[in-house]
Amino acid sequence: MGDRVYLFDTTLRDGAQTQGVDFSASEKAEIAHALDALGVDYVEGGWPGANPTDDAFFGSAPALKRATFTAFGMTRRPGRSVENDPGIQAVLDANTPAVCLVGKAWDFHVDLALEISKDENVAMIADSMAHAVSRGREATYDAEHFFDGYKSDPEFALACIEAALNAGARWAVLCDTNGGTLPREVGEIVSAVADRLGGDRLGIHAHNDTGNAVANSLVAVDAGVRQVQGTLNGLGERCGNANLVSLIATLAKKSDFETGIGKADLVHLTRASRLLDELLNRAPDRHAPYVGASAFAHKGGLHVSAVMKDPKTYEHIPPETVGNRRHIVVSDQSGRANVLARLKEAGMEVEPDHPRLPRLVEDVKSHEFEGYSYDGAEASFELLARRTLGEVPTYFEVESFRVQVERRHNALGKLVTISEATVKVIVDGERHLSVAEGNGPVDALNSALSKDLGKYADYLGGWRLVDYKVRIISPQAGTGAITRVMIESTDDSGATWNTVGVSPNIIDASFQALSDSIIYKLMRENAPV
Repeated sequence: MGDRVYLFDTTLRDGAQTQGVDFSASEKAEIAHALDALGVDYVEGGWPGANPTDDAFFGSAPALKRATFTAFGMTRRPGRSVENDPGIQAVLDANTPAVCLVGKAWDFHVDLALEISKDENVAMIADSMAHAVSRGREATYDAEHFFDGYKSDPEFALACIEAALNAGARWAVLCDTNGGTLPREVGEIVSAVADRLGGDRLGIHAHNDTGNAVANSLVAVDAGVRQVQGTLNGLGERCGNANLVSLIATLAKKSDFETGIGKADLVHLTRASRLLDELLNRAPDRHAPYVGASAFAHKGGLHVSAVMKDPKTYEHIPPETVGNRRHIVVSDQSGRANVLARLKEAGMEVEPDHPRLPRLVEDVKSHEFEGYSYDGAEASFELLARRTLGEVPTYFEVESFRVQVERRHNALGKLVTISEATVKVIVDGERHLSVAEGNGPVDALNSALSKDLGKYADYLGGWRLVDYKVRIISPQAGTGAITRVMIESTDDSGATWNTVGVSPNIIDASFQALSDSIIYKLMRENAPV
């Protein structure tokens, strides 16, 4: 193996600055444990004293087994000693093994924002690092706007780095804070800094405002730095931070550098990525490198034939090494090869001369002509295939369903909209009637359908929806347009599957997708008929 690169995660701070993201203390703890299990070297928990959530989180800090838990703050304020600076004291009072303190490295900010001399700024950095080290902490200096500072006044920017390292900091991190530096510049500047100071105590912190955060981080590693900072899924302010998921996989699979994440850890990478999306209640990026649902998806018939003979033709790594899997997409462009490959992926060994195979290919094409899309609805495709081949058990029959939406004033005089669904299903000849309210008609229908399925109730444990998409197939038809509903479901195992429904009625399309999702779950659980 090559040189050791240390991974420093800032999801719990930088990620929390993302528009629309607001972690609770318990969610922070869950993410921290997932990062720790993955093998990340440092988990930065946030800024003690900055807000009640971070105070609560550090007040009941997670017990990490592998990662070094780190508190974030800033260097001492001008005109104060470190002993009398309440900000630094709050960071140290968090009692974490390590601290990361941010300080200016751009002369423009020192002159304009701080209105102090350059020498005072350098002294603030040195005093803060020395104080943290004297209190038994491993210290990191985040050099804010380092690349802008280096381009403006390289000697001053380097003096800030040297001050931190000479005062005992373990790491000095070169920050591209506004994300405006390009890979060529990063390589040149980092090489110059590493040549002068050595790279084994330098890190990189890149933002993604030009879409180059991962590239800049990798270039910096090649140029000499040995710590990389980033966030899960590239979460972060504005356009985000360097995507630590992509960095982990690339360093592990595409370089000679060593990290703390071994082969056995790497297979959990996809799960860690999707855990964050689940906590944020948002759909994972299907096209995310390495971990996206479409990262190893193959649609063209010629591509599929080649992949089935030799995956390396169109897959740069084996998907299972990062916890992902291959997807053979079935669509109206599909041929027999796609269908056979997708059937094999689903565990269905079907001979190429199976008498019902041509019927299945034609069913797929005709369904997609009607508006169905099996490109991304693998579970519905598998059910279609098994039905055509006569292999799907009849777990229950839906006798009828009804959805009501009422808009009225509640007891407090507030105008509210109430959705209520009624579903009648037959299980083993016995009728089950369920009524449920929900946050909208589809949510109510979902609750009613899964509320009472008799003997199958126990097999639905942990089943839930994680994403719901609606697309109008024929917008020219106005309110009479055909609607396609795509639903993504999951369960406690972490598995995800997608189903589709199509109808002029959005509720009917939703019910089709919901029903398929439940039937697929029961089939996976080998529920008895």
